[in-house]
Formats: sequence, C-alpha cells, structure tokens
Amino acid sequence: MSTKDERLYAMLIYLLSFPFPILAPLIIWLMKREESEFVDYHGKEYFNFLISYTIYFTVSGILVLLLIGIVLLPVVGIMLFIFTIIAAVKSYGGEEYRIPLIFRFIK
Repeated sequence: MSTKDERLYAMLIYLLSFPFPILAPLIIWLMKREESEFVDYHGKEYFNFLISYTIYFTVSGILVLLLIGIVLLPVVGIMLFIFTIIAAVKSYGGEEYRIPLIFRFIK
C-alpha cells in the first residue's frame, strides 16, 4: 500500500503535466523514483503515455492531408485530457492504473 505522500506525488505527475508537460513530471519522477516504487510506476506510465500520444498527434497531423486527420486530432486531444484526469484520480486513490492505448517504451 502506498503512503499519502506517494499518492500525492504520483497525482502531481499527471496534474502538473497540463501546464508543464515534460519538465514538472520529469523532476518529480527523478526525485522520487528511488524512494517510491509507486511514484516510479506512475512516472514510467506517464512518459510512455506522453511518447505514445506524441506519435498519435504526429500521425494525425500528417493525416490532415487526407482529411481524416481533421477528425483524429480533436479525438486524440480529448482522449489525452480524459486519460490524464482518470490517471490522476486513480493514482491518488492508490491504484496502479494502466493507461489504455499506449506503447510501453520505458519498462
């Protein structure tokens, strides 16, 4: 079971990704990954999420030329927002939430 501080740091990884998508989560993860397996899990999960959705946005941007990207870009953006909120809530609840549709680059 994770402590309240660990759950708070894991939640902050996701919430601070809105104003600072790379820097704030990276700082929290690097500072706390040695101390907490729970924060390490959520840090890895967040950066896998970030890499995967960067790929999705890039592909959708290219597909704008074929007009399907016009539909895909907002869908990917909405999914990014919703999954970030769900992950923040689940991490604060002490769960090791696996975000759907992401590639596991960092293990």
